[in-house]
Amino acid sequence: MAHFEAELKRYMQFIKLEKGLSENSVLSYRNDLERYLNFISKDLQLKNLGGITLSHIENFLVELTELGLAVSSIARNISSIRSFHEFAMVEGMADANPAELVELPRKAAKLPEVLDTHEVEKIINAADRTIFAGIRDAAILETLYASGMRVSELTDLEPDRLFFEIGFIRVVGKGNKERLVPVGEIAQQAIEHYTETARNVFLNDKNPQKSENKLFLNQRGGPLTRMSVWNIVNKYAKKAGIKKNVYPHIFRHSFATHLLEGGADLRAVQEMLGHTSITTTEIYTHVDRSLLHQVHKQFHPRA
Repeated sequence: MAHFEAELKRYMQFIKLEKGLSENSVLSYRNDLERYLNFISKDLQLKNLGGITLSHIENFLVELTELGLAVSSIARNISSIRSFHEFAMVEGMADANPAELVELPRKAAKLPEVLDTHEVEKIINAADRTIFAGIRDAAILETLYASGMRVSELTDLEPDRLFFEIGFIRVVGKGNKERLVPVGEIAQQAIEHYTETARNVFLNDKNPQKSENKLFLNQRGGPLTRMSVWNIVNKYAKKAGIKKNVYPHIFRHSFATHLLEGGADLRAVQEMLGHTSITTTEIYTHVDRSLLHQVHKQFHPRA
């Protein structure tokens, strides 16, 4: 697998920082991808990611099926491969994601863990808004939950992408695709308070060029990294006494889940999340099956 070691290493660093996965999950991803990339390089004799096609991936899945793997194991492999190729495309290691059209077995789709509204509120309220770092952190937490944006989109956010006069943020997502995401008044106020106070202090005391015109800065005036945001989220989750595994992406899951539970249209949520396919968004519709069952029983004439 010598041909893909560097790419795999970059991806493993990424999932440790952004996805907040447990050590066991990280190990599972590595095992899945090493087996896959070994097959690609040794069996299929491919030397670069750009040469991999959908049919190559399907050949590998046939191999897995013949091994007698459970549906859940194959689903996890598909998820690992799809996520890896998506990362490779975003990071410029390949021009396209050949795994995009590979379907995840429906019965094995796993619902991501989410926070309830009270847990979100406790985490956000744990930020100390009497100090500049706390004002910034509160704005970050409010933004993650209000917009559902990915942590990489948050660290890349620039001040001129805020359109609060119409209540939107322009987000640049995967593959440089832009979308307008609505943001509520509470998050707007938190961001404005941060830009008028803490951000100016971080910039004025340091070299303004360091910021690269990013919205969220560290106290040295430079742009925040993914790891910094992970640490911020983790810090306040612990301070709030939340026992779940809390990481930046869980705010995105919670954002989508709470909107859909409140009755939001699936297409609207798809647009806000920046999902290319609605099937990616549909996983969140399985959140409250008991409610669907209750509605069906109450209103269907033959329930």
